[in-house]
Amino acid sequence: MPWSRPVPSPSARLLGLVVAVALLTACSSEGDDADAAVAGGDGVFPVTVEHAFGTTTVESEPTRIVTAGVTEQDAVLALGVVPVGITDWYGEQPHAVWPWAQDELGDAEPTVLSSADGLQFEAIAAVEPDLIVATNAGLTEDDYAKLSEIAPTVAHSDDDYFEPWDTQALAIGTAMGKEAEVRELIADVQGQFADAAAAHPEFAGTPAAFLQNAVYDGDLIAYQEGLSTAFLTDLGFTVPASLDAFATEGQAFVPLEQASVLDDADVLIWGTEADGDRAALEELGVYRALEAVQGGHLVFTGPVLAGAIYFTSLLSLPYVLDELVPLLEAAVAGAPSTVPAD
Repeated sequence: MPWSRPVPSPSARLLGLVVAVALLTACSSEGDDADAAVAGGDGVFPVTVEHAFGTTTVESEPTRIVTAGVTEQDAVLALGVVPVGITDWYGEQPHAVWPWAQDELGDAEPTVLSSADGLQFEAIAAVEPDLIVATNAGLTEDDYAKLSEIAPTVAHSDDDYFEPWDTQALAIGTAMGKEAEVRELIADVQGQFADAAAAHPEFAGTPAAFLQNAVYDGDLIAYQEGLSTAFLTDLGFTVPASLDAFATEGQAFVPLEQASVLDDADVLIWGTEADGDRAALEELGVYRALEAVQGGHLVFTGPVLAGAIYFTSLLSLPYVLDELVPLLEAAVAGAPSTVPAD
C-alpha cells in the first residue's frame, strides 16, 4: 500500500500504515459512524460539523475549497465543486486527480499542494479558500488552529488518517451544504457493492487476501480484516483471521519464511503498480509454492486500480467495482499456473 503512519506517501517508502488502512470502510461503515461526524446541516446555511477538535460552522455556501488531506478531492468533486487547491498524495496524476475523477475535474487546473514536508499553510492561504477540508490530513490541534485562521476547517472525527470513506464524505458534504446529496451518493455506492455481491454468490465466504506489490525488508505485506479490506468483505469474501498474528497498525507483515500462511486464502489480490512487480514476485520460491499461485487464483491490479483501492472514495469505489469484479470472477474460477513451484 502506498502509505504508512504518520505521514502518508506511496509504496515502499511508507511501511507503517495510514490506511485505515486507512482506507475506510469500503462500503460497510454506514449509519452511526457517519452520523457521528455531523451536527446539523440540512443544506441550509449555516451548517455545523463536529470533529476531533470541536465544531466548525460554515456560514455560507463555499465555492473556493482546498483539500488539505490526501483523498478528500474525490468527495468534493463528486458533489460538483472543483477545489481551488488539491493536496497531492502520490502517483503523479494531472492536477493530483486520478483517472476515475477526471470527468468531474474537466478542464479546471487547481493549484497542486504537497504535504510531504508538512502542510503548506502559506500556499493554502494564497488560494484564498472559503473552506478547508482536512478529514484525511493527519491534523494536529496546532495544524487545525493554523488552518482555521485561514478559513473554516473540517478535521477528522476520530482517526487522523483514513477514517471510513462514508464518514468523511458525509462531513464534507454537510460542510458544503449538500448533506442530502452526499447521503444519496453514499447509498448509491453501497448499493452498487450489494448488487455486485448478490450477482456473484461464488464470492460469498471465499477467503481472500489483499497484499502490497512487493517484498519489503523480508516481509510480504497483507491486510487483515478491517477498513483496508472492506472492498472485499462487502463483496462477500472473507479475510483469513490467521493474518491477525502478523498485524501491526492495520497491516500484516508476513516474513517470507512464513508465507505459507497465505494458503489460508483461496484468492490472492496483489496491489501491483509497476511492470516488473509480478516478475519480481515470481522469482521467489515461496511465492511460487503458494496454493493460490499454483491454482491461478490471482489478481494483479496495475497502478490505477491499486490507487483506486487505496483511495476508497465516492468516486474511486465504483471504479474498483468496474475493474476488479471481472478479475475476481476469473481468480475465483482459477486456471493452472504456468509458474512452477520449486
